[in-house]
Amino acid sequence: MQASMAGWGSGLLGVLIFSGSLPATRVALSGFNPMFLTSARAVVAALLGIALLLVLRQARPERHDVISLLIVAAGVVVGFPLLTALALQHVTAAHSIVFIGLLPLATALFGMLRGMERPKPLFWVFSCTGSAAVGAYALSQSADLSLKGDLLMLAAVIVCGFGYAEGGALSRRLGGWQVISWALALSLPVMGTLALLTWPDSLTGIEMPAWVGLGYVSIFSMLVGFIFWYRGLAIGGIAGVGQLQLLQPFFGLMLASLLLHEPVSSTMLLVTSLVVGCVAGAKRFA
Repeated sequence: MQASMAGWGSGLLGVLIFSGSLPATRVALSGFNPMFLTSARAVVAALLGIALLLVLRQARPERHDVISLLIVAAGVVVGFPLLTALALQHVTAAHSIVFIGLLPLATALFGMLRGMERPKPLFWVFSCTGSAAVGAYALSQSADLSLKGDLLMLAAVIVCGFGYAEGGALSRRLGGWQVISWALALSLPVMGTLALLTWPDSLTGIEMPAWVGLGYVSIFSMLVGFIFWYRGLAIGGIAGVGQLQLLQPFFGLMLASLLLHEPVSSTMLLVTSLVVGCVAGAKRFA
């Protein structure tokens, strides 16, 4: 029981950190193109991850773990950041909540396939209900529709769910921060080359908000958040803890209310209450 609660607590911290990822990406895109933003955030995080591995003298992963680490890198280091950055050129951050609401379901499905987890039938009822609630709320709040943007976000959800499930399963052997650090290290040659090829012509015209956005997605979204997230998935269960992502859009809206003084509607409070209930139900039957 203590391990389960620790897993859910660690996963919740990860979700809180991830809540600022899409808004920060949108801000960073005001100064950087999607390819450079994706590669630069990976390079910064990889250098930090490699430093952690060296300072703490971590042993190299086994040869049979390399494929899993490459899957993690393809899903969460390259795939999700790049696809969302491209999508956010066509849709708003608010509209993207529709697809973030599908991410817990995708993570649970891949967790069942890759993590050999078998949640109870009622788990899927709560998971689908929570995903539908988030999607319906997001659609009601956004009139921006773009087929290209929607397809890019759907692809992002699929690759991210795969990366989350694979990393969560691998974290049981290697540890959460070790998994994301090794995945980042493996991606460094490719992402470093891409960063150099897409380097902006000039850095002088890039305003401070874009730099702040780049810093956030590089340090927190790409590394720190995963330290808590993969630990949570490993000890609390991929399918169950993955449902915490249903809360991510609402954490982002609450942060906007506190920091930007944006209004919080009664509908949002109602949907949030429903989602919290679905997360609690999914936890019970995971």
